[in-house]
Amino acid sequence: MNAITATHKGDNSEKSSGQLDFEYAVIGAGFGGMGIGIQLKRMNIDDFCIIERGSDVGGTWHWNTYPGLAVDIPSTTYSFSFEPNPNWSRVFAPGPELKRYALDITEKYKLRPYMKFNTAVEKVVFNEDTNTWSVFTDSGEPLTARYLIMATGYLSQPKFPEIKGLKNFKGKTMHTQLWDHEYKLAGKRAAVIGTGATSVQLIPEIAEQLNHMDVYQRTPIWVAPKYDGFVPQIIKKTFRKLPFTQRLARLATTSVMELGLVTAGLHAERFPGLMRQAEKMCKAHLKREIPDEKMREKLTPAYSFGCKRPTASNTYYSTFRRDDVELVTDGISHIESDGIVTNDGVKRKIDTLILATGFKVWEKGNFPAFDVIGRDQVELGTHWDQSQYESYEGISVHGYPNMLYLASPYGFTGLSYFFTIEGQMMHLERLINGMRKNKATTFEVVKSAQDKYVMSMKQNMKGTVIEVGNCATANTYYLNQHGESTILRASPTPVALWKTSHFPLKDYRFG
Repeated sequence: MNAITATHKGDNSEKSSGQLDFEYAVIGAGFGGMGIGIQLKRMNIDDFCIIERGSDVGGTWHWNTYPGLAVDIPSTTYSFSFEPNPNWSRVFAPGPELKRYALDITEKYKLRPYMKFNTAVEKVVFNEDTNTWSVFTDSGEPLTARYLIMATGYLSQPKFPEIKGLKNFKGKTMHTQLWDHEYKLAGKRAAVIGTGATSVQLIPEIAEQLNHMDVYQRTPIWVAPKYDGFVPQIIKKTFRKLPFTQRLARLATTSVMELGLVTAGLHAERFPGLMRQAEKMCKAHLKREIPDEKMREKLTPAYSFGCKRPTASNTYYSTFRRDDVELVTDGISHIESDGIVTNDGVKRKIDTLILATGFKVWEKGNFPAFDVIGRDQVELGTHWDQSQYESYEGISVHGYPNMLYLASPYGFTGLSYFFTIEGQMMHLERLINGMRKNKATTFEVVKSAQDKYVMSMKQNMKGTVIEVGNCATANTYYLNQHGESTILRASPTPVALWKTSHFPLKDYRFG
C-alpha cells in the first residue's frame, strides 16, 4: 500500500492542526478521479488525495481485462480533449491501450503522489458540527476532509445473476470483470450467460479456444457493423506533428455520433426515422451474417433501437454459424454441479461458467457504492430509493454539503464519458471560484435549483426513445426500479457542456 506524499498547502480556508487530513478527498482513480485531480492542480490546489480500492489507476480499464476488450466508440472521441493520444493502434482502441493512456495521463500530470491504492472506502459521513467529511476505509483510522468528491463511476461493481444453484457449480466460474488469465480455455466446454456489449466483444475471441460454447441469451442486443481498422503510421505521424488534425478527427467522429446516437435518442418522437434507419442498418448487418432465418429471429431485438445500450461488431453474429457454438434462448431453470438446466428440461454439461452479466446500477452497493451519510444522518442511496433520484446538474445533491458526486442522476451525457468528466471539471472550477469570490468554505446546492433541474430533465425525457419507443422487453439499466430513466442527461452534448460552466452561482448557498 502506497503512502500519500502530497503536502498540505491548503486553499482558501484556515485549517487547525490535526483537524483535517486533506482539503479534498477524491474517491476513485479512474478517468473521473484523474480529471478532478488535474482540475484541482490547475487551480493551484495541492491539498488533496485520491483513494482507490484497486492496485492502480484506470477504473474500468484496470478492472476489466477479458479477451476482446475494446472501447466501443472511436478512440479519438474516447479521450480527454486536452490530451489527444496520437498512438491509438485502431479506430476502436483495445483495452490495454486505454490502460496505457491512463498511466500516461497519471505520469504527465504527476498525480501518483496524491493516490492511495488498495484502500476500499466503506462509508463516508458528513460532520455537521465542523462541515467536514469523514471517510472510513478498510485500512484503519478514517481520514477527514473538508470537501468530498465521489468518482466511483456508474458501472464499477460486478453483478452476479440470481440463478438457482449458481453456487453449486463445481467447475470454474468467472465474471468478465474478474477475468482469470491463468485459467486455460483450450479444450473446455463453456457456457456464457449474457449477450450485452461485453459478451459481443468476448464471444468471438474465446470461441476459437473452446471445444464447445453455449451462449445463454435473455435479451438480444442491437449490433451495428463496426467500421474498425488499424490506424496507418502516416496518420499517427500527422497527429503527432500536427495535433490540430487529431482534434479535427475528434470533431468529425463526435459530430457523427452526436447526430446518429444522441440526437436520434433525444428526439425520437420528432425524428422517428433516425431510429428506424439505425434498426434497418442493424437488421441488414444481421441478415448478411446469419443466413438462417430462425437464427436471425432469435438474434433480432423486439425493442426499439436505443432503449438499451447498442454496440458494433463484425465478428459477433458470425460466431453463431460455428458448429461448436449454440445460442440458447430458453430461460435457465437452475445450475447443477456440472451443467445448466433450461426451462424445457434440457441439461447442457459444462466445465467452465462465464458470467457476462454486467454491473450493478441501481442496486445497493453501487448507486452509491457505499453508504453516504449526509445531513440529519440521511443515507443517500436509501434517500434516492425511497424518494426519487435527483441531483443538480448531475453532480451535487441537496442535503449533502461540500460533496460532489460525478455519477449522480441525470449526469451522463450519453456520448463519451470524457465529455461528462470534462463538463464536471468545469463545474468544479466555477464552483471553487464562486467560493473564493464569496470567501466561503462551504457550499450546498439550493433545493429549489435542484428541483428545477430535475423537472427540466423529466420534461426533456418525454420525447426520447425511452419514453416513446417500445422498450418494454429491453431489460435496460437505463431505467431504475421505479421505471424512470434517471441515468442520462437528456440534452445535446454541447448544451450540457455549456451549462456546466455557466450555471448560476446563486443556485448554491455558500457559507
